[in-house]
Amino acid sequence: MGKNLVEKILTEHLISGKLMPGEEIGIRIDQTLTQDATGTMAYLQFEAMNAPKVKTELSVSYIDHNTIQVGFENAGDHCYLQSVAQKFGIVLSRAGNGICHQVHLERFGKPAKTLIGSDSHTPTCGALGMIAIGAGGLDVALAMAGEPFYLVCPKVIKINLTGKLKPWVSAKDVILKVLEVFTTKGNVGIVFEYGGKGAATLTVPERATITNMGAECGVTTSIFPSDEMTRQFLSSQQRKKDFTKLKADEDATYAKVVDIDLSKIEPLTARPHSPDNIGTVKSMKKIAVDQVCLGSCTNSSYKDLVTVAKILKGKVVHPDVSFILAPGSRQVLENIAHNGYLADLIASGARIMENACGFCIGNSQSPQSGAVSLRTSNRNFLGRSGTMDAAVYLVSPETAAAALITGKFTDPRDLKTPYPKVKIPEKFLIDDSMIVWPSTNTKPHSKRNRGGGEEAARYAGEIYRGPNIGSPPKNSALTEIIQAQVTIKVGDKITTDHIIPAGARMKYRSNIPKYSEFVFENVDAGFAKRANKIKEAGKQNIIVAGLSYGQGSSREHAALCPMYLGVRAVIAKSLERIHAANLINFGILPLTFVNEADYDKIDQQDELEIADARKIIASGGDLLVQNKTKGISFYVSCVLSVRQRQIILAGGALNIHAAKSKDK
Repeated sequence: MGKNLVEKILTEHLISGKLMPGEEIGIRIDQTLTQDATGTMAYLQFEAMNAPKVKTELSVSYIDHNTIQVGFENAGDHCYLQSVAQKFGIVLSRAGNGICHQVHLERFGKPAKTLIGSDSHTPTCGALGMIAIGAGGLDVALAMAGEPFYLVCPKVIKINLTGKLKPWVSAKDVILKVLEVFTTKGNVGIVFEYGGKGAATLTVPERATITNMGAECGVTTSIFPSDEMTRQFLSSQQRKKDFTKLKADEDATYAKVVDIDLSKIEPLTARPHSPDNIGTVKSMKKIAVDQVCLGSCTNSSYKDLVTVAKILKGKVVHPDVSFILAPGSRQVLENIAHNGYLADLIASGARIMENACGFCIGNSQSPQSGAVSLRTSNRNFLGRSGTMDAAVYLVSPETAAAALITGKFTDPRDLKTPYPKVKIPEKFLIDDSMIVWPSTNTKPHSKRNRGGGEEAARYAGEIYRGPNIGSPPKNSALTEIIQAQVTIKVGDKITTDHIIPAGARMKYRSNIPKYSEFVFENVDAGFAKRANKIKEAGKQNIIVAGLSYGQGSSREHAALCPMYLGVRAVIAKSLERIHAANLINFGILPLTFVNEADYDKIDQQDELEIADARKIIASGGDLLVQNKTKGISFYVSCVLSVRQRQIILAGGALNIHAAKSKDK
């Protein structure tokens, strides 16, 4: 029986377990990436493991999230990241070089390799035929230390693409169609494998838009074959030697095959406040638009920006619309500047932002109260823009351009102008001088990449620790009896942004006592004080939630900060993959209702008790939860592998690793 793409790569990297869907497997990781919002804590955890150097083929530290430097915190963390990179053999992409996913796609990703990153949109590199998976920072730290990455062996769904995209319809509309079909929940433990004649018509940057936003479906990752399009892309990046052909066998099998005809897709949008709230652009009936943000790791390639530049050439954006432009990488910015398109965008009224995440994470360019903001990014969760009452719609660059001209939601096909043809350079202008290789590395990545020689020397062997840098807190071992209060009860689709806010608050990412003050800030501002009070009284906290708890970012702070506040368990109708793994890593029980109707029988402030917790977790089985306040009881499930049980019993993965270090 033939193998699909996923099976081929996992077979070559399998360390433990069997490739049977639903079984836990451990795989060898070739590459890792971190970004500064999650990387600081990941490297603090890596330091705690006492490894002398990273053991991967390549590990890259990106500074792309918290580049706004108001106060000392972000600048101090950047210095910490640079010093850690030099000491442990990590490549550093400096602030200003671009967003991790765009840069990794351009400069480092390789077909048939494995990559994990402390960012949920790491699957972007699936566009190159990689198994690229978002994970918590602790999992990335363990991989850098040479440990396997553990995951549930996924089911593989083939998305068979036929036909060809029509003018004014783009890759963003394809992934919005996929989200319409699969939604944001119910896809845990699944990989989307794209194939078919339609897939062969899509360039690598177009594929990257699709694999990037596959994360919003909650899948483990998404992947395309490595084919002629891949070879052309790597050649344009002067990395032809990195090309490896990779395709599924003709008789490969899949859990399911879903057909999508590219020629039948029309311009789409994700309406507030979820990426799967899909409608046609035409059905928006020309809603007035206040802001358009072009960029992010989803839609900031050379083709995306040049397409918009050509549409806007000779025009000035509508006076009621603020036009924000954030190129995905320094390479993209240099090339559109070199070819004159940046001048066209500036002439149209674009406000040029840094090559960083910026508006996508609510770290800048928050719209006015009640605004309608069209964005080419990947998430439109409530409040993520930094403005709680803003209405954020996710759109393609073409739809964004149409709104810039008309001031309203406009189907780009209604512009009645020829669709611009964009010629992709056979060889991009490459300048890697903002990439700092560790001093032990003597082979530059390209002729122009040996950036930061003085910076490298400054931090050789010495780690910079500013006043914002703390130590990663550890949990206590699981108690035999859990006595806890329901500190908060929330509904469905609670994202990691709901749990721990992004934006300006992320400057406290390496200062857990401070960052923990903002847990559930936008849901229940009193949560942190209430949880801390319960913790100080010697009790524990429990969070009760509905479906798909922990959507969105891989930010492990959404588990780490609640752990610091004394949260011992989350009881939910269902949990998303990365967040559930993060809960386990920090010793928080990820529990699900055996009978979902029991969710309605629990209220905030109820006192709960779970007896024989250690015994049942060690042996497996459902746990009985007694609601002392209401005098009722119900069962919850805790599905863990043998390895995960050990982590929970010990109170977290760091405790396990510390014990191993002592034994050595």
